Amino acid sequence: MGENIKIVAKNRKARHDFAIEDTYEVGLVLSGTEVKSIRAGKVSLKESFADIYNGEIFVYQMHIDPYEQGNIYNKDPLRIRKLLMHKQQITKLIGLKQREGYTLVPLTLYFKDGRCKMELALAKGKKLYDKRHAIAERDSDRRIQKSMRHGG
Repeated sequence: MGENIKIVAKNRKARHDFAIEDTYEVGLVLSGTEVKSIRAGKVSLKESFADIYNGEIFVYQMHIDPYEQGNIYNKDPLRIRKLLMHKQQITKLIGLKQREGYTLVPLTLYFKDGRCKMELALAKGKKLYDKRHAIAERDSDRRIQKSMRHGG
């Protein structure tokens, strides 16, 4: 089975704002016009997050632009969408989320063998000093790389 993956949207800010503990591949329940809009790349994961409600998992604040030719079939761009995940994984996540500071953050939205999938991360919010430390580390790595390229 050939894995044909086409990335449509990334949540770039997620890796900056959160320390990623684990990732999961989940499916999404979408309407036809939403899938067409996603294929056209008209989707944003910027402020999105996922949460568990009544043993089911949902994604909030994921913006999908209305499809131009969709007319009456278009849905609300910010509607709550159900995610598809194995029951035992959801049960495990419920246990982890009850602990302090864990959140579920969408990282990427992609098509895998024609089906829309999402990479969902179990993450912990970074403190301001963690962010500063990560930026300082990245800058020092850049300086080292630059000095090595220019011969010392």
